[in-house]
Amino acid sequence: MPLLGWKNGALVFSRAQPFLSACGSGAGSGFFRQYEYEEEVYLSLDGTATVYVNASVPALIALRGFALDPSPNATVDREAVGRLFTSPGTHLSGRVTTSRRSTRRFVHVKLLVDDIRQLGEAAPFAWSHYAFSRDGDLYRYEQVVGLPAGKDVGSVGWSGREIVAFRLHLPSRIQYHNSGRDVARGNILIWEQTLSDRLRGAPLTLDARMDAQSILYTTLWLFGVTFLGVALTFVLVIWWIFRRGPVSAPEATH
Repeated sequence: MPLLGWKNGALVFSRAQPFLSACGSGAGSGFFRQYEYEEEVYLSLDGTATVYVNASVPALIALRGFALDPSPNATVDREAVGRLFTSPGTHLSGRVTTSRRSTRRFVHVKLLVDDIRQLGEAAPFAWSHYAFSRDGDLYRYEQVVGLPAGKDVGSVGWSGREIVAFRLHLPSRIQYHNSGRDVARGNILIWEQTLSDRLRGAPLTLDARMDAQSILYTTLWLFGVTFLGVALTFVLVIWWIFRRGPVSAPEATH
């Protein structure tokens, strides 16, 4: 049955079409994936991160309790949205941008995060507890996503196929994760729930463990070793040529 939104504390159903992406199976199966709320984290081994949030205005209201107007014709106050995401440990990078999908307005935010472990202190991310620490020879990242705000947004045209996604870009080789799917190209892990599950607070834990040495460091090290090998070979060839001396011309025969 198509999901419409919250009404007097309960889920109401109808039809619509939001954020789309071609895909096939899993939550919201069908030819298109309809992402209504996305958190995307690019993590560094020092705990800093770049975080992107792409979400519809109704989703920000229902899930995070933002004081915004869900009307499709309402003007989105970009500066107000930026202030909501800004905290002592999160810094807005660039301007908040907006788009429209179906009957809803979407906002797109990029943040620079000083310490991923403190991200939950910022209001938009307070529904999650973040942990990042050394665990033997590995680093472990864990994010426990808690209950949504559960704020009523009225009739916003949700169809029931909408998806909430959490994407994690890791800097080193992944040794374990519980996403339930393959690692995507570029060391990306993806966890998804239907919007209806997220609205009712279905449990969600992101757990990943990775090598303590970044892929970039390993790549640079290998490049350096290769470069030194080539340089050494070149020096040895030059040394051999000079040591051998000039080649004598053959004597003329009479």
